Order: sequence, then structure tokens, then C-alpha cells
Amino acid sequence: MRFTEQLWQQITPIYEAILAHGFVRELTTGSLPAEKFQYYIQQDALYLTDFSRALAQLASKSHQPDDILALTEFAANAIRVERILHESYFAGFGISAGAQKMPACFAYTNFLLTATAHESPAVGAAAVLPCFWIYREVGKFIYAKAASPNPYQSWIDTYAGDAFDQVVSQMLNLTDQLADGASTKEKEKMAEAFRQSSRLEWYFWNDAYILHRWQV
Repeated sequence: MRFTEQLWQQITPIYEAILAHGFVRELTTGSLPAEKFQYYIQQDALYLTDFSRALAQLASKSHQPDDILALTEFAANAIRVERILHESYFAGFGISAGAQKMPACFAYTNFLLTATAHESPAVGAAAVLPCFWIYREVGKFIYAKAASPNPYQSWIDTYAGDAFDQVVSQMLNLTDQLADGASTKEKEKMAEAFRQSSRLEWYFWNDAYILHRWQV
């Protein structure tokens, strides 16, 4: 069994909780209130900027030219997605720029930036992997069940599409390669980083669903 398959087995309850979440269910039916999607897109735009930084940090610590190239391209693509997808939604849903990070986004981005800056490339890769992998699986899940027409079809198509599927496969292969050279202790840290990011994925959607704000 590939190391990444072991990682996925460990977060099965988290993934099932994500699929059962009201945000995902209502995104699938197209009934998600616009204000919740607006909140999500604002936070996702902020997230993707720091996600790009995390990938760039990971690239700078990598030793293999192919890994450096792939991670650099992933970082650039994160910014492209932020610009193209979010600019279209900012206009279509009347979303204003300049929002501040809310609790889940703040926690998630800081975790990724810390992991990619201070941990090994293997642990950093495991930390960023859920954003790729969980989004692909959720995108495909929603695509198979989505109501038509759906006001969120463009978002669904992005994460269920072949182009994103190929990117995720690249990131899975890279993580498995790094795991092959990792010690037992390092693999344990990879597993914990993967679990933590997976938990934060749930919290990211939950914040949008409950319109969570800073309480003090």
C-alpha cells in the first residue's frame, strides 16, 4: 500500500464529516445561501495566497530539480486560480475584496506556513496535500450529485476537472517519493501534519457555513 493511501485511511472519519457537512450538501443542491459562499470565496482568496507561499517555501527546501519545478508550478497555479476563479465570483456574487482572515483561515494558513518553513520537505508535503486531495475528492463527489442548473457549477467544474486531477496525482506521487526516504519518526510527523490539515479543511468550510467571526 502506498504511504498516501495509509494517510487517507487515517482521515476517513474526517472526510466523511466533510461530505456530511451542510456547506457541502447545500453546495451540491445549489441551495447554499449566497452570503455563505461569499464568505467562503473571500477566505479562500486569502488562503490561496498563503498556500502559494507555503508551496514556494517547500520548493526552496527541495533537493530534486523535478520536485522544485513541480512545486513552483503549483505555487504559480494557486495564484492563477485565486485570480481567475475568484475574480469571476467576486463580480458575479458581488463580493468585495479586502476581507480579513477569519479564525479557520488564520489557523490553517499559519499551520501550513509553519510546517513548510520549519519541518522537513516530507512533512511539509504532507501538510499541503489535503488541500489538493480533499478538494479533488469533494469536487468529484459534488459533480456526480450536483443539481442542474447550479449557481456554483463553475466552482464544481474546477475541482472535478481533469486538469486539477492531474495536479493532485503529481502531488500524491511527490509525497510518496518523499515518504520512501523518510524515517519512521518522520513518517509519523507526516501523518500528523496530514491529519491536522484535514481537520482544518473541515473547519474552513464550517466557518463559512456558520459565518464565523472573531468573537472578541
